[in-house]
Amino acid sequence: MKALSTTLLPLLTLLASTAVLAVPTGEQVVLDDLSRVAKDWQHAAEDVFHKGEQRVQKWMQDGREFIKQHDMTYELVSHPAFGEHKLRMTEPTLCDPTVQQASGYLDIADDKHLFFWFFEARENPEDAPLVLWLNGGPGCSSTTGLLFELGPCRIADEGKGVTRNDHSWTEAANVIFLDQPVNVGYSYADDGTSVNTSPVAAEDVWAFLELFISRFPKYAKLPFHIAAESYGGMYAPSIASVVHHKNQDLLRGALTAPGLQHINLASILVGNGLTDPYHQFASVPDAACEGEFPVFSDPQSAQCQALRTKVPTCQRLIQSCYNYDSRFTCVPALMYCNSQLMAPVVQTGKNIYDVRKDCDRSTDGQLCYKELQWIETWMNLPEVKKVLGVNPSLNFESCNMQVNQAFAFQGDGARNRAKLLPELVENGIRVLIYAGDADMACNYLGNERWVEELETKFQPEFKKTVKQPWVTLGKGDLSGWVRSAGGDGFTAGNITYVQVHAAGHMVPFDQPEASLDLLSRWLADIPLTLNVTEARTYGW
Repeated sequence: MKALSTTLLPLLTLLASTAVLAVPTGEQVVLDDLSRVAKDWQHAAEDVFHKGEQRVQKWMQDGREFIKQHDMTYELVSHPAFGEHKLRMTEPTLCDPTVQQASGYLDIADDKHLFFWFFEARENPEDAPLVLWLNGGPGCSSTTGLLFELGPCRIADEGKGVTRNDHSWTEAANVIFLDQPVNVGYSYADDGTSVNTSPVAAEDVWAFLELFISRFPKYAKLPFHIAAESYGGMYAPSIASVVHHKNQDLLRGALTAPGLQHINLASILVGNGLTDPYHQFASVPDAACEGEFPVFSDPQSAQCQALRTKVPTCQRLIQSCYNYDSRFTCVPALMYCNSQLMAPVVQTGKNIYDVRKDCDRSTDGQLCYKELQWIETWMNLPEVKKVLGVNPSLNFESCNMQVNQAFAFQGDGARNRAKLLPELVENGIRVLIYAGDADMACNYLGNERWVEELETKFQPEFKKTVKQPWVTLGKGDLSGWVRSAGGDGFTAGNITYVQVHAAGHMVPFDQPEASLDLLSRWLADIPLTLNVTEARTYGW
């Protein structure tokens, strides 16, 4: 990724017209007289300067600030509370031209830039909840979730185009796709630095949300939900914790900066996530040998017995990581558990994200899905970059392995992010954990077990629950099983776990209709155990 120069050589452009134009003229005038500058400044609020070799122009129109660089025009959104954060955005019409969109960057201190792409809901966006979607990896772009799973379009034709997704989550919500941390997807850092732990970027995401709702105030009072997948199980609790604490600071007057707003955080959704490694790594032998889709046919085989012998050491190391929360304890834990428990599963040749399938990396790519390579083809088309407001010199990768390694070398994947959730749950923020049962990367058994061990006021009730069938309201198909506590059966619950049957790591890809049914009912806080007849009493 080519780093952009941070050298600024300021110049002023003087416009002949007394009006502030919608687009800059590009005329350059040598400044040789301060009185002339003052005179013309009354008629224009445009700056022109060079950043390396790129020309940048700034001007005001109708009370809004605009900037032009890389031959692209952006609206520039600032906030009095954030001196080092700005939104630089444009309005594309790709993917789903029938809805309002915004894309561009959260610029942080002139050197870090997080890419986002927002889509309004297809119906009643003024009332639909606001959802932030995060992919995992770590190091994988949320655009892969957009184009591969739940966005309003799906990648097609080997990356030459996209097709409409009728089961997009934008059927039920306004959705923001955010590429974080830096150097993921279209996000970049001018100096090449990278983030290497989950909590570091959470403050920047909060700043992004404040800037976003200040620019789009119609979303400020809507319920806000953080949805994440895979390593997003580490990201989501960290971001939710920061948002919650900022809300509390605002309430008690500890944050007094002008323009800050309460973010109406309603819930956290995590699909096939990594959140509590202590319980999740320990579940690998059970899922691999006796799960819904075992990779080893005989649970008493030598492979299965060997896997089980590794669990005590893995858990002892992870417990040490939990206790000391240090790179020196967490890196050995992550290395041991991955090499001794996950590596034997990978070596079977199965697609660990959906073990119903084999993985031929020579044709399917390193992550076992050829569609991820198609996404890279489409996202690197010059015309796509231009519409999205992306520097044409940037190269899009679905997953950045350098970012992935940076997190691994901090032992981030062995840390306990589930410990952040009880405080949120006790304050009324709901939690939905769902998992496709054909996934072996973050298997369904481990997700169910850590949810059962989550120490909240709902834990005794949750431990007593048994799985109830979940039937979609569209086709009436049995799509999985639900355990839920809180709400006395009249809501979707405060702590809810869903096993999605016959789905892998990417539930919206494998079960698109069921995924939309799950999201819609969760956002509306309607029990997932209702059948079609019962749901009609809720007006569905």
